Amino acid sequence: MIFLSFDIEEFDNLFPCSQNFTFEEQMSVSRAGTALILDLLKQKGVKATFFCTANFALHAKNLILRMVDEGHEVASHGYYHNLFNPGDKKRSKEVLEELTGQEVVGFRMPNMMHVDNQELLDCGFKYNSSLNPTCLPGKYNNLGSPRRIFKEEGICQIPASVSPLFRIPLFWLSLHNFPLALYRLLCDWTVRKDGYINIYFHPWEFMDIKGGKFDLPGIVTRNSGTALAKRLEAIITHFQQKQIPFGCLRDCESLFLNK
Repeated sequence: MIFLSFDIEEFDNLFPCSQNFTFEEQMSVSRAGTALILDLLKQKGVKATFFCTANFALHAKNLILRMVDEGHEVASHGYYHNLFNPGDKKRSKEVLEELTGQEVVGFRMPNMMHVDNQELLDCGFKYNSSLNPTCLPGKYNNLGSPRRIFKEEGICQIPASVSPLFRIPLFWLSLHNFPLALYRLLCDWTVRKDGYINIYFHPWEFMDIKGGKFDLPGIVTRNSGTALAKRLEAIITHFQQKQIPFGCLRDCESLFLNK
């Protein structure tokens, strides 16, 4: 099973440049990137999970409704992307449920930060996908964490996929920077070992973010925009040719823990 997920947020990340954008500029980048993602998924006939901040959702209701209409899962990415207040997780769930008319069962903390299991249970979430079980200096130090889907304190934990043995992350930066053949090889290896991969991206990656006002590091801008869309399309085609199905993260527990 291939699980694609996208962190849909106002372009308010930890890169200094994004702090120079007005809120409308932040939203414009993310709206356009989200629309491109939806177009690609529709073209390929693939369903995915969209972790949306409530702030984004309230300012892009048409895109949230499109996600629902096209069969994707809408999950929570918090209320704001870089501002955290007590009660925000529950409020984000309520906003998304009101907009979609569907139960929101999944959560991913912005920047893959730690989140308390009991807090998620109290809010009514059933799964958490906020763990990247690898080691990236200054970012993640989770080599002691489980690599595959597991249950913890009543919450289904769905880590981002990393390769067996060496825990090479398969997240967004890897698709930007690894040779495509190597990325496919790592994904194939992980699917054979685990039965699935869970890989994630952001809408702004699919935009032209080189130079100008963005001033992002090369590791982020390499193969961004149209190039990234083509790379993701190639990965989707690769697995479709292998007849490996795509799914939404809400189905993970029943598929992998409740057998």
